[in-house]
Amino acid sequence: MIIQRILLMATFTLALVPAAVRAEPKTTRIVVSFTSGGPVDSVARVLSEQLGKELGRTVIVDNKPGANGAIGAVDVMKSAPDGGTLWFTSVGAAAVNPSLYEKLPYDMQRDFAPVSLVVNNVELLVTQQSNPARDAADFVAATKKRAEPVPMGSSGTGSIPHLAIEQLADSSGAKLLHVPYKGAAPAITDLMGGQIGGFFGDVPGLLGHLQGGRLKALGVASNKRHPALPDVKTLEEQGIRGVDTNNWYALFAPAKTPPEVIEALSKAVRNTLANPGVREKLLKTGTEPVGSTPQELAAIQKRDSEKWAKLIRAKNIKAE
Repeated sequence: MIIQRILLMATFTLALVPAAVRAEPKTTRIVVSFTSGGPVDSVARVLSEQLGKELGRTVIVDNKPGANGAIGAVDVMKSAPDGGTLWFTSVGAAAVNPSLYEKLPYDMQRDFAPVSLVVNNVELLVTQQSNPARDAADFVAATKKRAEPVPMGSSGTGSIPHLAIEQLADSSGAKLLHVPYKGAAPAITDLMGGQIGGFFGDVPGLLGHLQGGRLKALGVASNKRHPALPDVKTLEEQGIRGVDTNNWYALFAPAKTPPEVIEALSKAVRNTLANPGVREKLLKTGTEPVGSTPQELAAIQKRDSEKWAKLIRAKNIKAE
């Protein structure tokens, strides 16, 4: 009888302990909605080792590509809300897809809790070296003199590069024709071959081509210059306003993850990004490490969702 009472008291006491305390995961899995070796995956792998040290447990990267980020999203939203599984994605799946697709198997507000922003990836306007344009202003002026619009490649309909093209056309009056590709690589190849006249892309994916002299940078679609390209002016500096793009990457957790677990994860991410070795590795690739609180990420995600939804509706952009 005494033993039964002790067991009953122990059970009652355990029930009062927060789940996050009594069931802390031994590992944390970062689900990446893209293939291994790509830019999002590369950032996740730079992050994982130091993040593991900050959390005091092993952090592994698990690639779940497909369905424009939905496969990875569904995997995470169905996982235990204990800090053991995180979704690492770009702005597309988090803030563009909800307006681009009529139906998605996930809802950002219902199914996920923001953890932290990880990196910024602003868009860079580039052209082939043989193009006489010295900068974006020259490029825009040249398009207006042509009888036909200049073909501009993107990594796909509804991608951030595509949306940047639409913003450039609206803000500057440039005569542009959107040409969607299945990814950035074939678009860059055709740009170097002269089949298209320009391309917007993330700095990390273009830096090697710029350093190798195969492409020419015309302008940064941001409110400040990029640290890896200090001599390249922003579009705003060139009198072109309204091209506001950032293909950020961020971490989200399942929606029911306790607030104290979210805060601990966010703090660990911010500490990881402040590590000099991690910062140096990320900056060398052309991406900008920048952590945030969960509240700051929520505000960014909301702002960008509204911004891209407005443009997608105005241009009647439909997913292919």
